[in-house]
Amino acid sequence: MTDTLAPALSAVPSIGVEQRRVLRTAIPGPRSEALQARKRAAVSAGVSTGLPVYIEKAAGGVLVDVDGNQLIDFGAGIAVTSVGNSAPQVVEAVQRQVADFTHTCFMVTPYEEYVQVCEELAELTPGTHEKRSALFNSGAEAVENAIKVARHATGRDAVVAFDHAYHGRTNLTMALTAKNMPYKDGFGPFAGEVYRAPMAYPYRWAGGADACADEAFAAFTAMVHAQVGEERTAAVILEPIQGEGGFVVPAPGFVAKVADWCREHGIVFIADEIQTGFCRTGDWFASDHEGVVPDLVTTAKGIAGGLPLAAVTGRAELMDSVHAGGLGGTYGGNPVACAAALGSIATMKEHDLAGRARAIEGLFRPRLEALADKHEQIGDIRGRGAMLAIELVTDRASKTPDAKLTAAINAACHREGLVTLTCGTFGNVFRFLPPLVADEALLTEGLDILEAAFAAHA
Repeated sequence: MTDTLAPALSAVPSIGVEQRRVLRTAIPGPRSEALQARKRAAVSAGVSTGLPVYIEKAAGGVLVDVDGNQLIDFGAGIAVTSVGNSAPQVVEAVQRQVADFTHTCFMVTPYEEYVQVCEELAELTPGTHEKRSALFNSGAEAVENAIKVARHATGRDAVVAFDHAYHGRTNLTMALTAKNMPYKDGFGPFAGEVYRAPMAYPYRWAGGADACADEAFAAFTAMVHAQVGEERTAAVILEPIQGEGGFVVPAPGFVAKVADWCREHGIVFIADEIQTGFCRTGDWFASDHEGVVPDLVTTAKGIAGGLPLAAVTGRAELMDSVHAGGLGGTYGGNPVACAAALGSIATMKEHDLAGRARAIEGLFRPRLEALADKHEQIGDIRGRGAMLAIELVTDRASKTPDAKLTAAINAACHREGLVTLTCGTFGNVFRFLPPLVADEALLTEGLDILEAAFAAHA
């Protein structure tokens, strides 16, 4: 792994926005503040905004707001614009498709673009077995349909998820999601036959990181055996690296142990790769890192360069077990979103964005380690590729989560024009998800801003 980005990868094109930070006003500026007032009058208070600057243009790794400020983007729309905003091949594909037609509904009169996306998914997702896909609109919708497939194929009902998991905001996916506030509070009752097992979270595993994989796996299998029954379990769903729950990287070997155990008991193993997929972790999919081949894979976020598209891809015998008409939806696999996905995938292949994610890790990780040397409040550095995180604590001995400090540093970054995101069950994790096309100078400046925020607040 190199410490800097390869020069050949620094030339990934963007459209129309100079790739540098510019601050013309305070953040947020007056026009953004005026729009935020309109938002409060017209938009449900339940729809929150982490950084109330209103964007009018974006490209590569820069967001331009209505006040003319150019912000460095360390969030990529929560791992969505991995190929950058306004990626040329995405823009061109979308423009062509919009000019041809915008919608027919694939279940009424189909079109080639849907089939092409499914062919790409068959090639790119883990495993060489025969695969089928179905396309949807969002990650939560993909997860719901993966559960439907697993239940239909196995004739079983129970589903097992993990502590710190995040799988969506619909009723079933809220049941699968572990965190109450803000995702579940007051929205129950939730779908039944959902069970939760301990996650192999090395930093917080009571028995220590070295024992984490074996002990967490033993706890998982014991829970399923005692509380559910292997013969009643339709599926186990797991994020190969947890997203909203804190970028928890399972202890090495844990994911493979779970996948093998599922296969032994005829249980469908679902890898939720909605945040980890499409080059984000340095492989096309995070499951590839440990050679895990899931039965079903759910994808969304980075698949289509910012347009709403999601998929379930899996073993042909599972996906084909569902009766005709059992899967679908009016907008699922919309032709414009499919065109965007084809442009996005072509960009990832042409510019080796999986390799670029590894190079981004090579730039970020030494800087984060140096920051941790200066600040005891950084308890853990984790992640893979361009999906990295630091967990903040009051002190390393107690590992007490420090959400207050996390919020203060996040706000300081925002004021300086760096878009940062937090996450974690305890609200104390910084997550870094820059567009994979962001150039080295931009990323370095963003890390400088982060370092200054720590110096001021830690």
